[in-house]
Amino acid sequence: MATVCFGAFMGQLDASIVTLTYQALGRGFHASPAAVEWVSLAYLLTLVALLVPVGRFSDAHGRKLMYLYGFGVFTVASAACGLAPGLAVLVVFRVVQALGAALMQANSVALVTTSAPAGRMRTALGMQAAGQAVGLALGPTVGGAIVATLGWRWVFLVNVPVGLISLVAGHYLLPRTRRRCAGRAVDPRDVALLALTTTGLLLALSVLSGLGWPLWTAAVLAVVCVVAGWTLMRRQAEASRPLLDPRLLRSHGRGLLAGMSGYLVLFGPLVLVPVVLTRQGVGLVTSGLVLTALPLGFALAATTADRLLPASLSDRARAGAGSLLCLLALALMLVLPLSVTALPFVLGLLGCGLGVFTPANNTMVMRAFPTESAGTGGGMVNMGRGLGTALGVAAVTLILQLGPGISGERAVVGALLACVLLMVPGRRASLS
Repeated sequence: MATVCFGAFMGQLDASIVTLTYQALGRGFHASPAAVEWVSLAYLLTLVALLVPVGRFSDAHGRKLMYLYGFGVFTVASAACGLAPGLAVLVVFRVVQALGAALMQANSVALVTTSAPAGRMRTALGMQAAGQAVGLALGPTVGGAIVATLGWRWVFLVNVPVGLISLVAGHYLLPRTRRRCAGRAVDPRDVALLALTTTGLLLALSVLSGLGWPLWTAAVLAVVCVVAGWTLMRRQAEASRPLLDPRLLRSHGRGLLAGMSGYLVLFGPLVLVPVVLTRQGVGLVTSGLVLTALPLGFALAATTADRLLPASLSDRARAGAGSLLCLLALALMLVLPLSVTALPFVLGLLGCGLGVFTPANNTMVMRAFPTESAGTGGGMVNMGRGLGTALGVAAVTLILQLGPGISGERAVVGALLACVLLMVPGRRASLS
């Protein structure tokens, strides 16, 4: 379990850690901010596009094996990123690194759900989700410290010894996949359509939030996303072995949407709060310390809620309780001054709400997937997380651009409150 959680932490840490390397990369490679942004964007686009196909492939060929391959690819690509002679080469190796991260992330959820006893699944998924959330949230802080002391290359090179240790530990400690499932080949056309759908969506959001491309490209990308997504779902409805099972999407699409909304609510404040505190003249170090209340609250609740809440409480009730805590925290952000003294409490409360909600929601979603499709389910859960992360960053950035100052900040909190309503669990249809 520790190996899986650490892999989840490392994969998500690397998704966000490079944001503090932008200035150093721009100076070192004499590149524009728009060009440097592709170091993060290439990683995110590749990761989100590959999570579901990689999960399906792992269901057929062994989840432990693919997880260890992922750690190996991730580690080698990290070394290559740290030694990259130019920006274009660095972006290429970030794509390879994202492939390794996809192999790790799609299988981390599957390994947890197929290995943990039925009564411990929620606790195990809570630990895995806590590792991901803390990695994503602490990335900028860790990245800034490494860049300031060792230089940008060590942001990537530090993964190498850690990855090697984890690879050896995983080989000996992870349980073998109990079964492999034949006849689950992935149709390349479906993979391409899924990639076009997610890439079109994420690039359109990036254009709207300041990528530097003409605004008309956002409209073109949105059309690509809609057409590719519609074509993909038509193909899935007619396929005998669909990549995205329409029955599961109908019955538990609400849970996947709720999970995506949860990560949007997690990442919205991580963009908003530094802007608020900078306007108040608060330094970066203090802002970073204030922000840690959010991932710490998430990790604390995700790992302890299963023991503290009554055992008779259902997953739906737990998810509802977590949603209510999130509503309370965001309502407090609307009425309280967003100061250094008030924000740690409010962010900690929001983190606790998300920490109660996420494991319960993920448990409901993963229980809908048969054991032989756990990798596919894990890929879908993590794809929702990736989309929620990207939506949170892009939406908050766009709102702040349209309405700078206090009015924009209040608008962001209002938008996050609306997203929490999507987290509230509703009635989910059965597969019968």
